[in-house]
Amino acid sequence: MATVILQNVCKSYGNRKTVHDVNLTIEDKEFMVLVGPSGCGKSTTLRMVAGLEDITAGRLTIDGRDVTDAPPQQRDIAMVFQSYALYPHMTAYRNMAFGLLKTTRLSKAEIDGRIREAAEILHITDLLDRRPKELSGGERQRVAIGRALVRKPKVFLFDEPLSNLDAKLRNRMRGELKRLHRELGLTVIYVTHDQIEAMTLGSRVAMMSKGELQQVGVPMDVYMRPANTFVATFIGSPEMALLPCRADAGGVLGHDGFAAGVALGGTELPSDVILGVRPEEVSFSRTAGMARGQVERSELIGAEALVEVALGEDRITVRSAVADAPEPGEQVGLDFDLARVRLFHAGTGQAIDRQG
Repeated sequence: MATVILQNVCKSYGNRKTVHDVNLTIEDKEFMVLVGPSGCGKSTTLRMVAGLEDITAGRLTIDGRDVTDAPPQQRDIAMVFQSYALYPHMTAYRNMAFGLLKTTRLSKAEIDGRIREAAEILHITDLLDRRPKELSGGERQRVAIGRALVRKPKVFLFDEPLSNLDAKLRNRMRGELKRLHRELGLTVIYVTHDQIEAMTLGSRVAMMSKGELQQVGVPMDVYMRPANTFVATFIGSPEMALLPCRADAGGVLGHDGFAAGVALGGTELPSDVILGVRPEEVSFSRTAGMARGQVERSELIGAEALVEVALGEDRITVRSAVADAPEPGEQVGLDFDLARVRLFHAGTGQAIDRQG
């Protein structure tokens, strides 16, 4: 496997810049997930690593070798696409063998050995004689992954490979990809718009928006300490509530629905800040509570309920046990876990680092 380094990588189409100065290192055997909304530049970045898009500016190295201008076949990478990209007239076996037959000098016995080994790893040995139309979506995706595995490349690239699968299959395939990474020690760059995939698969995640990296880190670090309001609301389901507040020098935050003091540890706050609260960081109070609001709706999701409460003009979601969930229209008291909530600059959206 190998380390992949992007240094000030940019992509422009004419005068339109779509990827801006990306600096990112994917370590050997790391599972790096590029995540963000549609059109944020994550797939374009992946395609530049693959050599399917030219790099307008910057430098790309794989295993210490500069491959910025190298053609795809000289980068020692393998890519798995969203659409599987299998040849419909070939069996699964032939699909997996095709690239090796065309690009290597391996003997037929060596190719057969690689295919049998990959098929066993992916649990598709009994599917090798079937054509794509005889396979389910999950089975087709396993064949596509197998086609990449037999190449034994330095880097595996995945471009939203689970998007065409139903929810149950996506869950199963996420587990399979995690298992493959753990057992085989693969270097993986994985693109998705699904924040659940990013959180469950990635050794680290790289958040992108409008062609720029917003934050790179271990999934739970990104979840607990988002760098800005974009990351805060993109990662997490339901998303973090953002409540505009006025701050005084003593760390008291004023909102239309409440007033609350937060520990600052010497941090000076601007007069206008945004308080970020996740659903698990707020609870219903048996007394008056720090804030009072009206329940607008309640969604039952198995053992839990997600309750949306109006606080003045703003809305906040509370994660609650079903038995404790109030009904729409009820007036309720709320308590915030002030040790866990976050503060952001109202103007820039950037996180405020407080020590308290």
